[in-house]
Amino acid sequence: MWIPVTLFAAVMQTWRTGLQARLKGTLSVDAASFVRYLYALPLEFFALLVLLLHFGSEAFCRTQLEFLLYCLAGGIAQILGTLFLVRSFHSRGLVAGTAYAKTEAAQLLVLTTLFLGAELHAVAILGIIFAFVGVLLLSGQGFALLGRDFWRGLGQPAARNGLAAALSFALAAIALRAASEHGNPQLPILALGLWILVVTNTLQTFLQGSWLLLRKPVELRASLHHWRIAWPIGVISALGSWAWFSGFALTQVALVRGLGQIDTLLVFFFGHKILKERLGRREILATLLIVLGALCIVAPDIHWHG
Repeated sequence: MWIPVTLFAAVMQTWRTGLQARLKGTLSVDAASFVRYLYALPLEFFALLVLLLHFGSEAFCRTQLEFLLYCLAGGIAQILGTLFLVRSFHSRGLVAGTAYAKTEAAQLLVLTTLFLGAELHAVAILGIIFAFVGVLLLSGQGFALLGRDFWRGLGQPAARNGLAAALSFALAAIALRAASEHGNPQLPILALGLWILVVTNTLQTFLQGSWLLLRKPVELRASLHHWRIAWPIGVISALGSWAWFSGFALTQVALVRGLGQIDTLLVFFFGHKILKERLGRREILATLLIVLGALCIVAPDIHWHG
């Protein structure tokens, strides 16, 4: 079941990312990031109401403190990841910014190995190398970065923000997977995924909305003023996040995020056909390497589960 759920999540994420990139020039980075949480709430609460009528409130009231803390941690990490990702769009464009963020699978594998005791397979190591080479190609200087300009290349705005977004999303995936393990086991997976989404997104909306109110009230008003172009982002974000969180509850996060790399190919189509971005051979090769790396990373787990 996790395969169709993840593919649906990837499609929704691509759609939402493209719409967010179109907000460039209309809303600031912070406001464009905030609308995905704010305008997702109505659909999420409506879906929750339907589930409450079906399962009863008791099934959702058995919430442990650990569940709330993991949702909070995952929500904060996702906010940071979204901010970094949108900033990478402003640095170099939709396709390149998204491709930098595709190192998430490699970072996720390293994090789970160091802190959760996962084992690194040879194929997974090869996948990390493929993804890393793809990042080098996208840097604008290619393999010249392997020399003394290596760290300078990674310090470029697009690379820095994209890599930071990948790390934030990896931490969010780990935290939300942990939240699913502390949810009510009697709930169906999709219902549990929605409950994680409602709790996490409510916390995200409150935290980022409060920050904008105190520090950038003009941008908060702008996110409300442009509701006509912002609400579709919230709806699509809600559907995508519901699928992602359900996928995390169904299987290992590395598998979900690894398969989710297919959204890179969708971004190519969106950026080339709709946003009219010019795609060079290096960018195409680099993104394909990142996708190949992601597939190699998850290949041992897919084989093991089979």
